[in-house]
Amino acid sequence: MPMLEKEDQSKDNIEGTILLVTPVWKDSSRLAVFGRELANHLAGCEYNLEWMIADDGSGSDECNRLTLLHDELKETYPNMSLHFADAHCGKGSVVREAWAQRLDANWYVFVDADGSLPPAELTRVLDAGLISNKTIMPIRKRTEHTHVDLTLPRRVFHKLFILAVRLIVAVRCADPQCGAKMLKGDDYRMVATSLVEVGLAFDTELLTALSDNDIAWKEMPVTWIERDGGKVKPMRDAWGMLAALWNIRQRQRAGKFKI
Repeated sequence: MPMLEKEDQSKDNIEGTILLVTPVWKDSSRLAVFGRELANHLAGCEYNLEWMIADDGSGSDECNRLTLLHDELKETYPNMSLHFADAHCGKGSVVREAWAQRLDANWYVFVDADGSLPPAELTRVLDAGLISNKTIMPIRKRTEHTHVDLTLPRRVFHKLFILAVRLIVAVRCADPQCGAKMLKGDDYRMVATSLVEVGLAFDTELLTALSDNDIAWKEMPVTWIERDGGKVKPMRDAWGMLAALWNIRQRQRAGKFKI
């Protein structure tokens, strides 16, 4: 897919409802830091954007903490909501479940709760989507205007996973697993019923479904800063991710993504 080119268009008079979902599982502490930064940032913007915190079955204590955090953040950015999954199923499950709460949104966005994608970078992604009217895939890539801070194990896993995605499901994307996506509502609704991955391979399954239906996206380099305390462990999770990729491949060969 082509990289995002500079746009000369203006955002003036662009309309569209945006549903931004932040999935979280037993991670209210990191979300509190990122959430306050993001709420302050969104409060200074003029998007028609609802920010939904979506808990993936973290349990009653964590849900209570999220409720208090939501109430605090809502004082800064009023257009917020909370969604609680009935049970812990995985990131893909809770993101799709949250997006399904607003079936008529013009844009579906998610951003991880750890703050690796800074709020200013998220708004750059939002602007790019609104101006280009294209689905946007942020990619972790160093450029003149962006920098990427990843540990060596994460960098190695990142490169190997890109290769695995190309070889197994024939999807070419410079960063299938970047923890943020911005999808046009019509693009997502076209493939939503074909998606079943509940875990971390959700992103790759989504890209596979889009690619199999010739739905184009734009890739956009972003600044990415790895945060401490992440639950994804490359060495531990690698085999599970490969197994999920193989399952996606089997469904792809069976024509499950073709609309």
